[in-house]
Amino acid sequence: MNVQSVELKGITIHYQEYGGKHLPPMVMLHALGKDGLSWKSVAEELSEKYHIYTLDMRGHGKSEYTNEYSFELMYEDVKLFVDKLGIDKFTLVGHSMGGTVAYIFAENDSSRLEKLIIEDTPPPVEREAVSIPESPNAPVPFDWNVVQELMKQLNEPNPKWWSDLSNISVPTLIIGGGESSNIPQDQLKEVHDKILDCQFVTIDAGHHIHETSLEKYVEVLQEFLS
Repeated sequence: MNVQSVELKGITIHYQEYGGKHLPPMVMLHALGKDGLSWKSVAEELSEKYHIYTLDMRGHGKSEYTNEYSFELMYEDVKLFVDKLGIDKFTLVGHSMGGTVAYIFAENDSSRLEKLIIEDTPPPVEREAVSIPESPNAPVPFDWNVVQELMKQLNEPNPKWWSDLSNISVPTLIIGGGESSNIPQDQLKEVHDKILDCQFVTIDAGHHIHETSLEKYVEVLQEFLS
């Protein structure tokens, strides 16, 4: 693993690299409250065939804490990142928060992607608003403002995140966490039905599938990628 950082419009983003630079590129986006190292075990398993970049999203890990947070800004960060590093086409993997960012990227820039992999998340959908916590009950290893700003978006989601799913024109894999997950699996099936070239696989392992069922998760990814 090689740890690096890059400046994107004045914001420092840290990331980890795995695999040889001659290999096809893959970018992995983590869940809320996590960081790029949450992908370490998966990246190590795939690094013989892919050059993998695992980002610390803004406000997470060693990346900069900023004044603004949104799914769209994180999408822009990813686009600036691949442009800065000269990555033309790549496979994009996203989990939870990172999955929403990955959907937005694929809806707007499908031509940049080889394949899309989403772990146990649909785009945010309209729901009964939930209260936004003012502060955490205990110290957290990320910027709590991320929670507050993204919760506002979850309470009032952009309808384009769903309506533009049909823009995704690359082979897509959605991995659902099954009955063990707190994510409505029927929503994942709806996403599957809206994307032209999409596979839907269930691993009954909860929301953090790549952590709770690593071997099966990697097996499913390798089969899709091959």
